[in-house]
Amino acid sequence: MGKLESIENQVQALSPEELAQFREWFLEYDWDAWDRHIEKSSGSEALDELAERALQQHASGKTKPL
Repeated sequence: MGKLESIENQVQALSPEELAQFREWFLEYDWDAWDRHIEKSSGSEALDELAERALQQHASGKTKPL
């Protein structure tokens, strides 16, 4: 049994209360991981290129107001 399958089995065995606690913990963990990824990428050229492309598309009328 692989690690992921083991985790899946353990999650499925949780009580409703434990599942709620796990869900809350995992959401926080996932958001923290996302924040670290964004912080790491924020200085990269990839985000600069995406921003420049978005600004060009907006300037050429390829966007619509929300």
